Amino acid sequence: MYKLLLRPIFFLFDPEKVHHFSFSMIKLFSKIGFSGLFRSMYLVEDKRLEREVFGLKFKNPVGLAAGFDKDAKLYNELGNFGFGFIEIGTLTPKPQEGNPKKRLFRLKEDQAIVNRMGFNNKGVMNAVERLQQDRNILVGGNIGKNKVTPNSEATKDYLICFDVLFDYVDYFVVNVSSPNTPGLRELQDKEPLTALLKDLKKENVKKAARKKVKEKPILLKIAPDLTEDQLLDIITIVKDSKIDGVIASNTTIERKDLKSHRIYVEEKGGLSGKPLKNRSTEVIRFLAEKSNKAFPIIGVGGIHSAEDALEKLEAGADLVQLWTGFIYEGPALVKQINKAILANA
Repeated sequence: MYKLLLRPIFFLFDPEKVHHFSFSMIKLFSKIGFSGLFRSMYLVEDKRLEREVFGLKFKNPVGLAAGFDKDAKLYNELGNFGFGFIEIGTLTPKPQEGNPKKRLFRLKEDQAIVNRMGFNNKGVMNAVERLQQDRNILVGGNIGKNKVTPNSEATKDYLICFDVLFDYVDYFVVNVSSPNTPGLRELQDKEPLTALLKDLKKENVKKAARKKVKEKPILLKIAPDLTEDQLLDIITIVKDSKIDGVIASNTTIERKDLKSHRIYVEEKGGLSGKPLKNRSTEVIRFLAEKSNKAFPIIGVGGIHSAEDALEKLEAGADLVQLWTGFIYEGPALVKQINKAILANA
């Protein structure tokens, strides 16, 4: 129904406006009693789908990537579409508008999206107001720095978000790989990244001890544009900082072999969707092989079919996430992936 009826209509309008409209509709239908219907249509429940990764038990290995529910407005409702976990954010200490509109573009011929949203969100305190409600799905908190914060003070922003969210999310993701905040990717360099992650780890240990709870898993989200030497650095950084895993990968700044009109291809921002599939899988395989599977990996990038997801799992991913594929294929994709995993169990 989605691909035949809804998507053709949605794709006639501005992507960002459609996103907000979709949120309103999902919220409305959930309020008037459609949650059970959504679960019956899309949820696949089977013990064989469960995964225990970095100390957390996931009902299934298919999650929604950060960037879709930036402000934790809809995580419970989105869980009804069959996801095993939802990642919110990227959240920053202070609210920020993000980059000027228009900043989201569909590349239909490539089944891709270019975005330069720029960490638009209402701030971490705003999200916490909604995260206090009951939930029945694991939620990850993706955190970043405000645009006006210089890199020399970036750690303070990440620590603020970490402290505020600690009681309300199940794991953390450190986002230093978005191409849409000036200078952010410089934090991926070995020295500043190691220092940032070690500071977060120290805070994690202190906070857990003070509250007498377990430490929260901390993951690093990396760009697909890193060289092999940089990826080897990432393996060393994960080991040295003792964080819990990696998400591979964020959007790319590459624009190779795209079919869409150059007016869209040349838009600045991060590219996601099918063109990213092979590179993100290469990064997963490289990290898994070179580290001897020393840490968990969440695979994301270009998953538009069950086969794409299985490919990432076979390459070394422990879990997978959707974003652009969810927009192009609809919620049926989540069910298709989980059924394919069972068929291959």
